[in-house]
Amino acid sequence: QVQLVESGGGLVQTGGSLRLSCAASGRTFSSYTMGWFRQAPGKEREFVAAISWSGGNTYYADSLKGRFTISRDNAKNTVYLQMNSLKPEDTAVYYCAAAVGRYYSPRKVFDYWGQGTQVTVSS
Repeated sequence: QVQLVESGGGLVQTGGSLRLSCAASGRTFSSYTMGWFRQAPGKEREFVAAISWSGGNTYYADSLKGRFTISRDNAKNTVYLQMNSLKPEDTAVYYCAAAVGRYYSPRKVFDYWGQGTQVTVSS
């Protein structure tokens, strides 16, 4: 199993940047595909980005390409989400998740979830 703890959320103005971190427990972090999801009030949870086990493959929601960057440091058991040019519609709780297996696909089931970190973008 793996436990996930997100950090780095907060309040930022439109156009600003934030970097979210997700620290994972366990010695097999590099064997997991990692992902970020978000859920805005009154909306369903949506996929943001994912990264393969080595970091060599990244995947993004089409609407977020160019503004968000996912990365990972397997030596630190940590995955990151760099968010730039933030907009009020990016306001949501952001969740880190882990999936067994090395590569992402839209049908991938993410088995482990963090508690989430709030991101609020003010206009």
